[in-house]
Amino acid sequence: MSTAPTPSCPKLRVSDLCLTFERDGKRESILEHIDLSIGAGEFVCIVGPSGCGKSTLLHVLGGFLPPTSGAIEIDNEPVRGPDPRRIFVFQESAVFPWLTVAGNIGFGLSALPRKEREERIQHYIGLVGLEGFERAFPRELSGGMKQRLEVARALAVNPDVLYMDEPFAGLDFITRMTMRKELLRIWHRERKTVVLVTHDIDEAVQLGDRVLVLSSRPAHIHCELEIGMPHPRDVSAPEYIAMRTRILDELGVERGV
Repeated sequence: MSTAPTPSCPKLRVSDLCLTFERDGKRESILEHIDLSIGAGEFVCIVGPSGCGKSTLLHVLGGFLPPTSGAIEIDNEPVRGPDPRRIFVFQESAVFPWLTVAGNIGFGLSALPRKEREERIQHYIGLVGLEGFERAFPRELSGGMKQRLEVARALAVNPDVLYMDEPFAGLDFITRMTMRKELLRIWHRERKTVVLVTHDIDEAVQLGDRVLVLSSRPAHIHCELEIGMPHPRDVSAPEYIAMRTRILDELGVERGV
């Protein structure tokens, strides 16, 4: 079941991916027959029931967990493990508390000449709106500012794929809305390929070019939905409400409860 076209020249391609864990002598199927293609510069969101394996799928795509069977390719090359060209942004901030804002952003840039390194640091400080906080430490930043720093640090190493695992889930409502807007602004500027896992249906509809809806465990792709609305998206528009309702229906969520 699919309403979304398959990219003609995919950046990321997954073929018949399965993942099985062994616990207490029993084999448990986590992911089952996952097939998907994601185009270069595409923003894809993954939603699904709690505990279905959304984050696990993201870790497999990033090379942190080997699949039991199937194949993952990026630019027609097999993914055999983590790669500095593909960066994760997690819900829990992974910034280094002993480094300043500038130090965190520049952490992965030691191989660059000093001038280029400093220019890139300043570029991403400006891109995420942290001007004036170059010498601040993470403890001196708000939650939203820490997430901006996390995004800046991830982008500074110039990844070709950005994996995001519920990066705004721990933020308050207003900050979360602000960070969604900021992420869209940065994505339009940088055009990185983004794969974002979220439990928030509105976040998926507001951000994604496509939404992949996973089934309950063992998870497979229940359906793919193309959003087809330009950014920024009007949350009161009939097509927005219809898409949100469609995803809830696909997840089997009763409305009006």
